[in-house]
Amino acid sequence: MINNDDDSDDGSLIGEINVTPMVDVTLVLLIIFIVTATYIIAQSIPVDLPKASTGEEVTSPIAITITKDGSIYYEGTKVSDLDELKSKVKKAKQRQMDVRAVIAADRDIKHGKFVAVVNIIREAGIARFAINIKEEDIIQ
Repeated sequence: MINNDDDSDDGSLIGEINVTPMVDVTLVLLIIFIVTATYIIAQSIPVDLPKASTGEEVTSPIAITITKDGSIYYEGTKVSDLDELKSKVKKAKQRQMDVRAVIAADRDIKHGKFVAVVNIIREAGIARFAINIKEEDIIQ
């Protein structure tokens, strides 16, 4: 700040910090972080999820995805068959007793494939699992 007192010397030091440049830099950094954060997208497997009006958020689950062509993915990695999926699910259950599972299945898969995956999850002792859906807009 500028001191307008008539008693001051021209060579005296200013004892206050001008925060305007610091605020400017902070706002520019905030804008940069906001813009770049929109471009950071988690890698996922594209699946056309069915719609439902209810849903539940689950924390730290294992993710199982069934694609339109019937391929099965465990935590983003393709599994070769149901036996491999079964062993991975059992290992997850051994690591964490209260493990949950979320199944994301394309709406056009065969019902039998989905039931087989649910059966594997239940045989491994995972009683709590959810089906990933798109939440449908409720018109009232």
